[in-house]
Amino acid sequence: MSIPDEAFLHELRATFRVEAAEHLQTITTGLLALEKTPAPAVQRDHIATVFRAAHSLKGAARAADFTGIESRCQSLEDLFASWKRQELVASAAAFDPAHRALDAIASALSATGPPVGAPAASNGSPGVHHLAATEAGPPPPPAALPSADVVRLAPGAEQKPASSEDTVRISVTKLNARRVAAEEMLTAKLTMDQRAGDSRELGRLLEVWRNEWTAVEPDARVLRLSMDGSALGQPPNRGLARVLGFCERNLDHLKSLENRVAVLTRAADQDRLVIGKLVDDLLEDSKKLLLLPFATLAAAFPKLVRDLGRDLGKEVQLVIHGEEIELDKRILEEMKDPFIHLLRNCVDHGIEAPELRVRLGKPACGTITLTVSRVDGSQVEILISDDGAGLNTGKIKEAVVKRGLLPADDARKLDDAAACALVFQAEVSTSPMITHVSGRGLGLAIVREKAGKLGGTVFIGSQPGPGTCFRLLLPSLLATFRGVLIEAAQRLFVVPTTLVDQVARVRPGAIQTVEGRETIALHGRAVALVWLAHVLALGPAGAGGDPTAPIPVLVLGVGDQRVAFAVDAILDEQEVLVKPLHKPLARVRNIAGATVLGSGRVAPILDVADLLKSARTSGSRAARGAVVVKPVGAATKSLLVAEDSITSRTLLKGILESAGYQVKTAVDGLEAFNLLRAERFDLVVSDVEMPRLNGFDLTARIRADKKLSELPVVLVTALESREDRERGIDVGANAYLVKSRFDQSNLLDAVRRLA
Repeated sequence: MSIPDEAFLHELRATFRVEAAEHLQTITTGLLALEKTPAPAVQRDHIATVFRAAHSLKGAARAADFTGIESRCQSLEDLFASWKRQELVASAAAFDPAHRALDAIASALSATGPPVGAPAASNGSPGVHHLAATEAGPPPPPAALPSADVVRLAPGAEQKPASSEDTVRISVTKLNARRVAAEEMLTAKLTMDQRAGDSRELGRLLEVWRNEWTAVEPDARVLRLSMDGSALGQPPNRGLARVLGFCERNLDHLKSLENRVAVLTRAADQDRLVIGKLVDDLLEDSKKLLLLPFATLAAAFPKLVRDLGRDLGKEVQLVIHGEEIELDKRILEEMKDPFIHLLRNCVDHGIEAPELRVRLGKPACGTITLTVSRVDGSQVEILISDDGAGLNTGKIKEAVVKRGLLPADDARKLDDAAACALVFQAEVSTSPMITHVSGRGLGLAIVREKAGKLGGTVFIGSQPGPGTCFRLLLPSLLATFRGVLIEAAQRLFVVPTTLVDQVARVRPGAIQTVEGRETIALHGRAVALVWLAHVLALGPAGAGGDPTAPIPVLVLGVGDQRVAFAVDAILDEQEVLVKPLHKPLARVRNIAGATVLGSGRVAPILDVADLLKSARTSGSRAARGAVVVKPVGAATKSLLVAEDSITSRTLLKGILESAGYQVKTAVDGLEAFNLLRAERFDLVVSDVEMPRLNGFDLTARIRADKKLSELPVVLVTALESREDRERGIDVGANAYLVKSRFDQSNLLDAVRRLA
């Protein structure tokens, strides 16, 4: 095969994989419907559908030179043709081998290289009876989202099949690039809001200035007359006369300036409204590009439940409602594994064996119901419930005690609701044996963690007999979200609005100490109180404030956990754009990301799940005025950070300041070197790859300068080759930290040792 032919075949096979995923889903859905449909007329429709899909898939496989898949499709087509001609009955005995054939095709699709097209049999296509007798290994795990690399766009929001004339396939990579570009426009909108506000503030200041001048203008005229001197026969004071004349003319200039500012303010407000509307529309439309119906994810779930039930000797069916509700593709991808965990939990722990269900007066076939509904414009509710046995709270308490998470006496005092909530704790499982399905106690902990990272919450309800219900509240969109802007220790932070349970002001006298921890009473319930500045290790909490003034408090919560965080001020709520952190700051405790405010300042976005963990370990040390332990002598040490990335620069500055150091920053090596010659510093932390002057050359200049030659230099870089490390040593760096293995404790250790 020539090179152009190979390239064409590669492209053709990539297209085939997308098409094949759709045909496989059509056949799977049709087979599941046939199992539930006894009516002959309805069965004929389903048989016709799966036959057409198998025939189309066979032809596409032949065109893409996938002979093995073509052979399996021929076997399926023969089987479906015999059902269509009523030569064979679509019975339960034929469904299992048909599903195994689909699993084999799915496995071949997911493979790469020659095995994908390898023939399934050496002597032609296996016949119908051979297919029925074929044994297959365990089914592959559920596939990723259908058409994961390509999204098909169709006009309109109605859920109906679209023809090739009104649809187009676009790479998800291209759509993501357009979405990111649109999201970046939010910063421009916020900046316009800030500039319009600045113009209004300038107009207000000018108005104050004019009013004050108007008030003293009569005094100026009296002063001019009194200092004229002609009435006393003395020469006039010409210097004072010029000053008074300037002041009088100043009023005219002031009025002109005020008018100009008023015109600019009106123009800025008009531009703000127009640009804001355009950005909002662009952002909303861009978000919709990657909105997919829940059915895109849920299409594989009925087969998953069916196959898992068969493996466990149970009869289970999955009923889905609201699958037309649309969510962000990224949310669907992130929540795929948590949904699978919940469904596995329902099948394994919830649904009883058929014979037991019959003895209990239940249908032999258990039912799991998955319901998706929209709560408001920004959230969806997902309910996953089963009609099984419900949670055994006694076993849950035993598991918690066995894992050492609670003393036995405390566990016995828990009510059923509190006991049920413990299943979300890591390593808590009521399964007597670890299997490929359950027993590790990690599944539900992963569900809560994933939902929390997305700004969602998970709740559980259970009753013996009726079964168990999991309730998830998730955002329908990612990237931008509503955030509460707060101030703590003279720094700005953003907290996701969805995780703020309530905002309050608490008087110091209302703070009580219970078992060594500060608490406040909210709605008749005691809630632990911690000081955000202390939790973030930013310094003494509440220092310098009025000890009698009410304290602003945010009550944050994930699931059933609630903690009140005291802050300096609660400033505003606004839409913000999430900027993810990259190495070396990809995982900073208590920080989920960053955002650029309209003023141009960078504000870290707090990770509420991390904050709750940190609050639990703070204890009574979080009391107001508590002293944070700092390194010896750290308060007198002054550091310079040279980094061209604004996010990395801000976070490095925050890490070092949290440790008690005084930090200044520079955007590149040249600015850093100029600062070093103008001011005194005890240590330099520098990136290597920077414009104008890189970190290696900056270090070399420091070593060549007599006044700076002994200054410690720590290089933090992504360059990790042996040659780069040796160059760092050659130019005189004292420490060389590689970003891919970066940990903030390593940085602080190096700084403490060298500064």
